[in-house]
Amino acid sequence: MADILYVYQKNVYVNLTNRCPARCVFCVRNKKDGVGGSHLVLEEEPTADELRAAIDAFSFDGYEELVFCGYGEPTCAVDNLVETARYFKERHTQKIRVDTNGLGCLYNHRDILPEMAEVVDRFSVSLNAPDRKRYDELVRPPYENAFEEVLRFGTAARELGKDVVFSVVSILSEEEIDRCRSLAADYGIPLKVRSYIQEEDEQ
Repeated sequence: MADILYVYQKNVYVNLTNRCPARCVFCVRNKKDGVGGSHLVLEEEPTADELRAAIDAFSFDGYEELVFCGYGEPTCAVDNLVETARYFKERHTQKIRVDTNGLGCLYNHRDILPEMAEVVDRFSVSLNAPDRKRYDELVRPPYENAFEEVLRFGTAARELGKDVVFSVVSILSEEEIDRCRSLAADYGIPLKVRSYIQEEDEQ
C-alpha cells in the first residue's frame, strides 16, 4: 500500500495523487516507486476522509512544514488539497507548502490560486528551463503555453502575498541555470537549484 504521508528530513509530505500532465525527462518516477524509503505509487487516490484520518494519526511535533508533493502533481487533486490543508491548519501550526509544476490552472480549467491562497503559505514552482523551447524539451507538457503559464502562476501566487520560489533541476548547464536565475529575478522571485543526483532520494 502506498504511503499517504511520508517524512523527509524536517518536513511531512502529502501524497495526494499520481496524476500529472507533464512527462519530465528527469522525473524520479521513471526510475523508482518512491523516495526516502516510502512507497508512493497509489493504487487509488486517498479520499478526504482518509487524508483526515492520516493527519489525525500522525504526530507533527518537531516537523517544520506540511508539503503537498507526492508522486504526482498535487494540483491535479486541488479540491482534496484545499480541504486537507484547511483541516490541517485548524489543528496545527506548521506552515503549508505546495511543490507544483505551475500548470494547475490549465489542468483544472479555472484559476485555482485564490482558493489555494486561503490555506497555502508557500509555493515552490518548477521553472525547469530558461525559455519555452528548452522547457518543452524537458517537461513535455500537453499545453502550448505551458512555460508562460508557469511564470504567470508564480507571479500570481506572489501577488497574493505568498512566499514563492522557482526551482530548476541541475541537469541544466551552468549557463542555462544562470539564465533561469536572471529570469526568476526579473519576476522578483528567488531560484532554487535541485540536485539531479539526489533527486531520486530527496524532495
